[in-house]
Amino acid sequence: MAACALRRGLLSTVSKYNKKHTHRILSVVDSSSGFEVYRPRLQCRACGLPSGVQQRRFMSSRNRPEGKILETVGVFEAVKQHGKYETGQLFLHSVFGYRGIVLFPWHARLYDRDITPPMSDSKPEPPGAHGSKEVKGKTHTYYQVLIDTRDCPHISQRSQTEAVTFLANHDDSRALYAIPGLDYVSHEDILPYNSTEQAPIQHELFERFLMYNPAKTPPFTARDTLKAWQEKNHPWLELSDVHRETTENIRVTVIPFYMGMREAQNSHVYWWRYCIRLENMGNEVVQLRERHWRIFSLSGTLETVRGRGVVGREPVLSKEQPAFQYSSHVSLQAPSGHMWGTFRIERTDGSHFDVRIPPFSLESNKDDKAPPAGYTF
Repeated sequence: MAACALRRGLLSTVSKYNKKHTHRILSVVDSSSGFEVYRPRLQCRACGLPSGVQQRRFMSSRNRPEGKILETVGVFEAVKQHGKYETGQLFLHSVFGYRGIVLFPWHARLYDRDITPPMSDSKPEPPGAHGSKEVKGKTHTYYQVLIDTRDCPHISQRSQTEAVTFLANHDDSRALYAIPGLDYVSHEDILPYNSTEQAPIQHELFERFLMYNPAKTPPFTARDTLKAWQEKNHPWLELSDVHRETTENIRVTVIPFYMGMREAQNSHVYWWRYCIRLENMGNEVVQLRERHWRIFSLSGTLETVRGRGVVGREPVLSKEQPAFQYSSHVSLQAPSGHMWGTFRIERTDGSHFDVRIPPFSLESNKDDKAPPAGYTF
């Protein structure tokens, strides 16, 4: 039983290591092969590790790219069905295939429109949104993580690998800056592993945030700089609401983040970042062609935005590359609002269908007096 994620620069696979169901993680150094990802669906009954990879996906001397060398990255651990992963946990992302390390958890409210809820503990629809169903919020664990910089150039199914942007601390109200290789990962996307290396992840913040402590499990503990940075930036990092909806086997997940308020031309401008992931849960190959957004502001305005693709791309979603993720930003001249819309999806026969983007709120419920600290230590 094994799970693998094939990447252009990091080609990971799992092979049987011994009879106790320990699994080694292997990577190809300097590979130039195409980028593929596999979404694990089944689990090994003995250890709970994801499985179900077809035999053709295994790496061996027969199908290894010519001239490439397999190096051991680490050993898979059992996936946690209950509880949470600790600071310092190494993992592979089950969808995008990169190596990463957990910094700290977030407990978000997941509003899944695919589940019919009771009337209590639910969120009402924004005005004008499709449907009138109320959605129950369920607590779900996400993690703030660092991405190994060696893998960033090869994550082709994302528009960028930095998932966190901040408003700049100067007068330019539209200036943003990003922290590369900082991501949010859902609990079910974590494939945990361990390594004997003292610095198994390459990222400029790794040694600033974490220290090696072989007496601990996992053997990486938080430095005071990580704790201080988390506390100082908590309002701008916090993941509170996650929205999800599936249309014809295409699942859309939206996570909004409030970024702060700036003054521009004698008015207040409120900024949000939102991260969107599209996943093909079926077997049919499809391509995203158009987007259609409706943006409602508390000031009473309703804006419509139409365009080709997203962030300049029209991604193909297939069984080999089932997901695409991107981040964007929106600003309003009001402290709150709502967004919803559709993606126009094309099948291989040329027919189209619309995938619903779940409605989500834009709320400015944070303290704007303290600007985000970003890289400040």
